[in-house]
Amino acid sequence: MKLKKYDSINVIPFIDVLLVLLTIVLMTSTFISKGIIPVSLPKASNADNIKVNKEVIIFIKEDGTLLCNNDIEGLENIKEHVLQFPKDTPIHINSDKNAKFDIFVSVLDMLKQYEYSSISIVTKK
Repeated sequence: MKLKKYDSINVIPFIDVLLVLLTIVLMTSTFISKGIIPVSLPKASNADNIKVNKEVIIFIKEDGTLLCNNDIEGLENIKEHVLQFPKDTPIHINSDKNAKFDIFVSVLDMLKQYEYSSISIVTKK
């Protein structure tokens, strides 16, 4: 039996595989772009509310005033506000470049005293 010589390559199976891969990529990219997978959740009468970890933003102005989330002023008031959040809450410190360093250190010391670990210092790029 003699083997038949092929002069061309059959590309139809190759195109089929590429179309399947393209379909998979397009389906998963919609989930990635939104960051969530839409799900219709059932309702329950005895469900507990989940507390979402909010960000806490502390501002240190040039004149030394402290603000937390644009409405709470003073280190003691900020401390009371921050203690309401869990220890893994992201805390951002925005300090003016002309503010006194000791105010920044006192805010950072207060956060470390209560073992907050997710602290970031906001800078301009």
